[in-house]
Amino acid sequence: MTNGIFIAGTDTGVGKTLVAGGMAAALRKRGADVGVMKPVESGCPKEGGRLVAQDALFLKEMAQCRDEMDLINPYAFEEALTPALAAERAGVAIDTARISSAFQILAGRHGLVIVEGAGGLLSPLWKELVVADLAKKLRLPLVIVTRGSLGTINHTLLALYYARKERIPVLGLVVNRTAPACGLAEALNAEALRRWAKAPLLGLIPYMERPDSTMIRQAVEQHLDLTSIVENAPKPKCP
Repeated sequence: MTNGIFIAGTDTGVGKTLVAGGMAAALRKRGADVGVMKPVESGCPKEGGRLVAQDALFLKEMAQCRDEMDLINPYAFEEALTPALAAERAGVAIDTARISSAFQILAGRHGLVIVEGAGGLLSPLWKELVVADLAKKLRLPLVIVTRGSLGTINHTLLALYYARKERIPVLGLVVNRTAPACGLAEALNAEALRRWAKAPLLGLIPYMERPDSTMIRQAVEQHLDLTSIVENAPKPKCP
């Protein structure tokens, strides 16, 4: 294993970018040398004739790193589709060797690299490959981000089942509240996940309406067990 963490999700829109960026900013504030990566991003708007990978830019800003965007985000697509479809429609072949090479460069520059996936673990990446295959290729353990609402137990257990089937280490779960409503399901689901997921619950991020970078960093600092994440993440091997 190398010096990194792969932020996966049970679905799209669960808050992977928020958690990844918040972790990068919080660890940076602690003095850690953190790099970030969003290997494939779709739904990128065009500005001045060029695609802007907004999630990747957010991660870079939160980590305060100076790495080239071609390394942080090797593939950007305009259409908001799963990576394989977005790439096919753009006439681009996603090369995992290119992603791996970019990651190795970043891993050589930083003590820890936070890599954010796209969609869920089984989102098609390219041809027969899915997002989980990228985590395996990079040899990174997972932090799985999930919602707090009704349905999250099934989605989370399915993600964990597949990760374990593929022998991908899981550092733990982050429950991110994506809506202001807090009914009975939201009140009970975090504890339910402790009971049935059989994976560490690293924290619960409260709902934030229009959060800025400081709010996101503070939420991660206050609600996530960063020490557990860093201590259990694989360390670089000495030459």
